[in-house]
Amino acid sequence: MKTVVLGAGIAGVSTAWFLLQAGHEVTVIDRAESSAMETSFANAGQLSYGYTTPWAAPGIPTKAAKWLFKEHSPLILRPDGSLYQLQWLLKMLKNCNEASYHINKERMVRISEYSREMFRRFEAETGLNFEGRNKGTLQIFRTEKEVQAAEKDIEVLAAYGVPYSRLKAEECLQFEPALHHAVNKIAGALHLPNDATGDCHLFTQRLQKMCEEKGAVFAFNRNIERIETAGKRVTAVYAGGERFEAEHFVCALGSFSRQAMAQLGLDLPVYPVKGYSLTLPVVNSDEAPVSTILDETYKVAITRFDNRIRVGGMAELSGYGLALPQERYETLSLVVNDLYPNGGDLSQAKFWSGLRPMTPDSTPIIGATRFDNLFLNTGHGTLGWTMSLGSAKITADLICGVQPEVRYDDLALTRYAA
Repeated sequence: MKTVVLGAGIAGVSTAWFLLQAGHEVTVIDRAESSAMETSFANAGQLSYGYTTPWAAPGIPTKAAKWLFKEHSPLILRPDGSLYQLQWLLKMLKNCNEASYHINKERMVRISEYSREMFRRFEAETGLNFEGRNKGTLQIFRTEKEVQAAEKDIEVLAAYGVPYSRLKAEECLQFEPALHHAVNKIAGALHLPNDATGDCHLFTQRLQKMCEEKGAVFAFNRNIERIETAGKRVTAVYAGGERFEAEHFVCALGSFSRQAMAQLGLDLPVYPVKGYSLTLPVVNSDEAPVSTILDETYKVAITRFDNRIRVGGMAELSGYGLALPQERYETLSLVVNDLYPNGGDLSQAKFWSGLRPMTPDSTPIIGATRFDNLFLNTGHGTLGWTMSLGSAKITADLICGVQPEVRYDDLALTRYAA
């Protein structure tokens, strides 16, 4: 059985892996020169199975209005000149209510928790090194208001049996000793012991090699030019002047999934939400993070790799540009310097931006389309790394006609039909 996967980011390569495990012949097509060169290249590094929360939530419109005028805002909105941006924002606003929030949160936690189990199995089977750490996430709150607001998330964690601990400021030091500089700035915290960290780019590159060893073909430096159909089936993809035939096709093109699928008349509500990161070398291990710290005030995560610190965050709705404004650098450097002033060398920091594929309800689009042999695995927003293996396994199972291990019927594109 031949399958073509469009996209060689974490979603595409992990889907290829599970298809190979099921005996498929797999070809992966991407416009970059290698895997994980775009959104998967320098994300925050969090495997945030427990910290899985929709951006569309009650109170967000009010918060967003205030954030827009804040100096170090976690949200930046710049008109991109398209009607679609406004339409997408309106759809997101419609999800900013209690009922939608709980539905979307449940979906996201379901996928994330399944992905956690997939990572556990994968690491046990392969022993792949991707600078991973299984030491949990520490979400810190700088105000009592943030502490109280976290209660809604805690209810869902409890409902799903996700372990967590509420902490006072001083108790944070048992997990992150180097936060001793900032204890007086913390009102409280939430520790999620089952969360993990890792270098998504490193993981994807090494997984690519494992896929190639199983016979997968990676066709890089190829832009997708046309998708050929016959009736209710996709018959071929034209990319880089070459025609790729297969029995099944998977779209895992992240923020560019919408454009690719539009030629087939499929309306994917995916918008590029830009994020930024800094990567700096560790200069004092004792003063650096142990795992991942999420600063709720700035929506910035600080993650420890072996000899590097990754600082990532912010959500900018401004289209497809990848410019690196100085103001975003200053926000990231402010947070890491405030919490870990002696851990890394900011003078050697590498500044990066990438586009996360976000849906209005924050839940990825996974599953079948109106074409019998075309499947989607896209729209993961800020949680593509976290949800990667779970989403990929669901996608591969559906292609193979195997009943997925978790509920999936509410993840497909059809949920937007109404």
